[in-house]
Amino acid sequence: MLTPVEQIAFIILALLAVGATYSGFREVYLIVNRGSGHLYWNRLPARLWRALTVYVTQSTTLKMQRRFITSLFHLGVVWGFTFYFLVNVLDVIRGFDETFTETLASGGLLYDLYRLVADLLSVAVLVGVTYFIVRRFWLPNRKELKYHDNILLHPKVKTGSVDRDSLIVAVFILLHVGARFLGEAVHIAATGTDLSSPFATIVAPLFSGTSQGGLLFYEHLFWWVALGGILLFIPYFPYTKHVHLIIAPLNFLTRPDRTSLGELVPLDFEDETVEQFGVNKLEHLSKTQLVDAFSCIMCNRCQDVCPAYTTGKELSPSALEINKRYMIRDNMTALANGVESEFSLMGYAISHSAVWACTACGACIDICPVGNEPMFDILDIRRDAVLTQGDIPQELQPAFNGMERQGNPWQIAESRVTWAEGLDVPTVEENPDYDVLYWTGCAVSYDERAKQTARAFVKVLRAAGVNFAILGESESCTGDVARRAGNEYLYNEMALANVETLNAAAPKRIVVTCPHCYHNIGREYHQFGGNYEVVHHTELIEELIQTGKLPMYANPNMASNVTFHDPCYLGRHNDVIEEPRTVIKAAGAPLIEMPRTKRNSYCCGAGGAQFWKEEEHGEKAVNVERYKEAAATGAQTLAVGCPFCMQMFETAKSSVGEGPEIRDVVEIIAERLTD
Repeated sequence: MLTPVEQIAFIILALLAVGATYSGFREVYLIVNRGSGHLYWNRLPARLWRALTVYVTQSTTLKMQRRFITSLFHLGVVWGFTFYFLVNVLDVIRGFDETFTETLASGGLLYDLYRLVADLLSVAVLVGVTYFIVRRFWLPNRKELKYHDNILLHPKVKTGSVDRDSLIVAVFILLHVGARFLGEAVHIAATGTDLSSPFATIVAPLFSGTSQGGLLFYEHLFWWVALGGILLFIPYFPYTKHVHLIIAPLNFLTRPDRTSLGELVPLDFEDETVEQFGVNKLEHLSKTQLVDAFSCIMCNRCQDVCPAYTTGKELSPSALEINKRYMIRDNMTALANGVESEFSLMGYAISHSAVWACTACGACIDICPVGNEPMFDILDIRRDAVLTQGDIPQELQPAFNGMERQGNPWQIAESRVTWAEGLDVPTVEENPDYDVLYWTGCAVSYDERAKQTARAFVKVLRAAGVNFAILGESESCTGDVARRAGNEYLYNEMALANVETLNAAAPKRIVVTCPHCYHNIGREYHQFGGNYEVVHHTELIEELIQTGKLPMYANPNMASNVTFHDPCYLGRHNDVIEEPRTVIKAAGAPLIEMPRTKRNSYCCGAGGAQFWKEEEHGEKAVNVERYKEAAATGAQTLAVGCPFCMQMFETAKSSVGEGPEIRDVVEIIAERLTD
């Protein structure tokens, strides 16, 4: 189709474009390679399948129901853009070989199907991209793509660089796909109606009065706009947010293996050559965290579900990733060449208040359509602040001192088993042949409300005939507060000591009433040589009910209905979702779900060491916001499965005034037991 001159021009332009694009992606590679750790290529077939499945189905994009229509448009654009890789290759060959179209047409039905899919997806892309332009610049819900005034933003983000970048890419896509689509319409105008291209056939009459020479001119023009436009655009591609089209699948392919959503990677304190603990500058980030910056689609879904952002704090996980991206973009060549970055992440990519506002709930990770994990960036920045900079929030220091000296963040140097007075609860020394070890946790030992939960749980264990024991005074804090607050060294010491204690006790099974204990012992202690079967008390209770070991009756004094709050470290982090609900229903209590529930549950506000410090300044309190949501269901009881959620909601209730009674799931069961 192309003249010899056009063919030579295209080849020269293609060589220049490939060279420039290679240079851009080489810089991306060199920057990522500066990160610590490594990208993960183990279990490659499974990882490839996961990345391919996520890309093709767009399951992570479709996850947020509130943006379902937007997600459907995105699905059409992704499918269309993907199919266009094939379309573009065939069109290039067609430009250099006049007989290629006839060769393709000899494919009969298969070629007709190809043309039909190309026609349908061309329209899907054009409609979808047009919708995204209108949404970003004119629709009311464009506020989802903006930020609160108190969010720290890179200067270029403030001046509209993201919008300009989006518009440039959108215009390119419209020109590329639109020109190709119009080229098909020109072809149909010259040859007649084509049922395999229904939409192009509808547009073809626009060229019906054009001479053969004019049609030939348009055919060449649209070919060049479509394919020549690619060559002009792709060198810019590595510098745009739309590089996520390539990097996002790579992100899913190479992310660290984690036993649960929130498992942190430990620091190596044995390596004396290591001088930097945690993250201060871009080059201190891990490779996968740098990949995150290039993967970010800047859709702001993470901030939509962030409890800190939605209550007016300074934290936006999206802004963190976008700021990282622009910090890289401003210095790509220098960073690729190994130059040290100029600015610290805290203060330039994220504010001090934002770093300490994170509840470590994991909602940003769970919702991200491209697999980013901004929560880990924040926790690594905390590690640097605490371990390297000595920048510790004043309120956290007493908790650290308590864990180090008294083995609990309450700083109480008293017995850990006062909660069990009068219950004759055996220790592992008194009952060495126990089947289940009840790891009570610090809250049960020192929080009066949590003690009631533990006593109710012992009643249930006894009623079911479970042979259990506790560690008693040998038990110590798991160190969760230290790890989420950045004091990894203290956590390391506590975890090693606890693993030594547990290994000596050799438990067949461990049950906990605290999701944070559940997560640390069951999901993170393997990093220190501790591998245990750990269950939450709601899991064990469900098991006892299913096996008929817990005879219950309907208590007429029980509140008529219940709503259940999923603790972040139980539901979203560790997928214990249905068991608490099964237990509640087995007790005969009607269950009313809150709007945000299960993996989409809203945080109580205690996680990420927030329980031990003043909440960062914002418009609302996280715990009050969640308690009001529970109260709005009309339920008489707010059921929880975490002592910290319990305390946060008790505090919220005292602030709000009226609302549901807060009870642990096991308390609901305990009062229904047949004597």
